[in-house]
Amino acid sequence: MFGLTRKNQPLLGIDISTTAIKLVDLSRVATTPVPRYRVEHYAFEPLPPAAISDKKIVQHEAVSEAIRKAVSKSKSKTKQAAVALPGAAVITKVINLSANLSDAEMEEQIQYGADQHIPYPLEEVKLDFTVLGPVPGNPEMVEVLLVASRSENVDDRVSVLEVAGLKPVVVDVESYAIQNACSLLPDLQDPKTRPVVGVVDIGASAMTLYILHDDRIIYTREQNFGGRQLKEEVQRRYSLTDDQASQRIREGTVAETYETEVLVPFREALAQQIGRALQFFYSGTTFSSIDRLILSGGTASTPHIQTVVEERLKIPTSVANPFAQMVFASRIDSKQLLREAPGMMVAVGLALRGFES
Repeated sequence: MFGLTRKNQPLLGIDISTTAIKLVDLSRVATTPVPRYRVEHYAFEPLPPAAISDKKIVQHEAVSEAIRKAVSKSKSKTKQAAVALPGAAVITKVINLSANLSDAEMEEQIQYGADQHIPYPLEEVKLDFTVLGPVPGNPEMVEVLLVASRSENVDDRVSVLEVAGLKPVVVDVESYAIQNACSLLPDLQDPKTRPVVGVVDIGASAMTLYILHDDRIIYTREQNFGGRQLKEEVQRRYSLTDDQASQRIREGTVAETYETEVLVPFREALAQQIGRALQFFYSGTTFSSIDRLILSGGTASTPHIQTVVEERLKIPTSVANPFAQMVFASRIDSKQLLREAPGMMVAVGLALRGFES
């Protein structure tokens, strides 16, 4: 769990989102001066509306079938996969331990004291840990990230991959996958700066604000606002089915009045929601500003959304593109992939786990 894989072993990054299965298969084409990657395969496969509820898998067979279709559509031969749990399904805690402990000693000590940090019986939990680095000002101690989740949450993800014919070797957390993918964003690669960055992941039913500082997530807040509000308003106003609304929004063919009657109010509401989330961050921390906003998630593909957010919040804003510095295999429809790029951050972050040293 949370990273048990052979190093430099390509992995299918599989994001099980509320509305779709998103799959990415990468290869590494260079390691110096910085790692460079090539997109070998990708796929996007819609899920039935009721397959995922509150980020939990409800229809296991439907999800497995969608994963199988995504793998087939991608034409990837890779069978090992990484998948992620939503943040609400995990408990994380940073603890300090002696730097002199071996991995086995550290694991034993964590297991012995885990009940102090986890509010569930340990037999009902899967947990893992990773060393983050020395404790600031105390090199004899290290910071250790402890991550735990109920076994059923992990087992659900693992089982749908196995039924689809894959071998799950990493169960990550969505927030850490996004943090991993952020390392590929050109805006965040200047080694001379350590900006405070807000990554706003706008999904179908929820919007999550992640604050990154020194390349690490220091704050998370989720709000009930997402692309579903846009789709439902399109359905209501133009008398469309769920599938019709989704297709026309993606194609930009909703109606002549769509821009003024629906899209403009939605963009304004989204900017307001992001501003509200930032106010909660400022009021609960010592920070009073951030340097940049990055919009991710499928809804971030909404036309001109970054312009409205930047104008309203007075913060430099861009839309995430984890493929910006990648090359593409000849089989890849790069235009289609780049349209989907903001929603592929989790899948890309998961695929990168196969190249960790």
